[in-house]
Parts: sequence; structure tokens; C-alpha cells
Amino acid sequence: MDEDKIEALFKEILKEIGIEEDSEVFKNTPKRIARSYKEIFAGMDDGNEPRITLFKNQGYNDILSVKDIPFYSMCEHHLLPFFGTVSIAYIPGNSILGLSKFPRITRFFAAKPQVQERLTKEIADFISEKVEAKGVLVVIKARHMCMEMRGVKSGNAETRSSAIRGVLKESRETREEALKLLLED
Repeated sequence: MDEDKIEALFKEILKEIGIEEDSEVFKNTPKRIARSYKEIFAGMDDGNEPRITLFKNQGYNDILSVKDIPFYSMCEHHLLPFFGTVSIAYIPGNSILGLSKFPRITRFFAAKPQVQERLTKEIADFISEKVEAKGVLVVIKARHMCMEMRGVKSGNAETRSSAIRGVLKESRETREEALKLLLED
């Protein structure tokens, strides 16, 4: 990502919307935007994919859940933020995933222009495939600034999505147990 180019382009955008680039407040704004975009869109670089730590499963065959992992992403249609929480339940196979990896996986896939549906799918697929989990359930609850700040201006509307893989998709009873773990307080 070329920060100098992004900075120059944002100078033009600010000028176009009527902001004087030499004003005290906005003088360094294009530079700050360029630096923040490098961080916000770090998921565009596959080299930033999280390294996962797997441990030999010592016989755990039940559901493990991690709730309310915060995330921030950018809507690919408007480049406005959407944010919320990701909750994940999985049944391990031969390996278990280090707990700190769930937020890292979430952060990686959120760090690019996204739609909530694909974000949900990418997290579920990654855990299902890389960990070879027996089952995975991902639930995302999010607020979208493209709905709240513009257009319909639907403040506080929460969008929920889910992706289900493996035995959690096949067994209604197991899926309901996983959903109960993720959705109840």
C-alpha cells in the first residue's frame, strides 16, 4: 500500500469537498488517513494471515465457545465502518486452537473492505479448514454506519449473520446447544 499516494489522493478529496488543506485542523489529515488505512486494510495482504497455534486434542469432543469478540470493518459498498461482535463455537477434531487466535482470525478477516455475510463465512471456513474442526458456528452481530449515517438513517439497527459447518450443521440438537452458548447472557 503506497501511503504517499493515498495521502495525495486524500488531499484532492478534501480540496474537492471544500476543506482548505493548509488549515491548522486538516493540515496533517491526509497523512493520518494514509497511516490509518494501512492498519484498517491490513487484511488485504495475505502475508498478514494469522499464524495459528494448534495443540494436540487430549480427548475434548464437546463445544468450546468464545463470545463477543469485538471487530471493526469497512463496508465495501460505501467505505463506511461497520462494527460489532463475533461469537464462535467449535468442536475440535485432532487439534485444539489457542484461544488468542480467535480474535486474531476475526481481526484479519475484518481488516479489508467487507460485507457481513462474507466476513461470517470467511471466519467459519478458516476455522473449519485450518483447524479441521468437527463443527463450527460463527454468529456476528453488527451495526452498519452506511445504514445509520446515510440512506435510510436507521439508527441502532443490528444485523445478525451466522455460518454453520460440520456436525453443528448436521445435528439440530448440537447446533441448538451451540447457539444457546453464543446467544444467552
